Amino acid sequence: QVQLVESGGGLVQTGGSLRLSCAASGRTFSQYTMGWFRQSSGKEREFVAALRWNGGDTYYTDSVKERFTVSRDTAKKTVYLQMNNLKPEDTAVYYCAAQWGWVQATHSVPAGYAYWGQGTQVTVSS
Repeated sequence: QVQLVESGGGLVQTGGSLRLSCAASGRTFSQYTMGWFRQSSGKEREFVAALRWNGGDTYYTDSVKERFTVSRDTAKKTVYLQMNNLKPEDTAVYYCAAQWGWVQATHSVPAGYAYWGQGTQVTVSS
């Protein structure tokens, strides 16, 4: 059974940085796609970034390009989301997700992932 545990959220001022971590367990993740999503109050869960564990290819939604970076530490089975130059509109609960394999059509939608963490709150004050 895959388990994902996020950490690293918190309160930060506009322009600040945070690094989220997603500790994964229960599988060998070399063939997995790892995703980061976020959900703010009253809105649907939205795609932030994805990483193909085998090869490390990364994908981002336009609003976070040049500000966020997704990476992995294979030895620690941990995926990171480095968030720089944070804006109030980045405020949300951030979720880590995992799915075996890679499907271009679904890597950016929640339905494309079978496993989810519990989420971590990120609040950016203006």
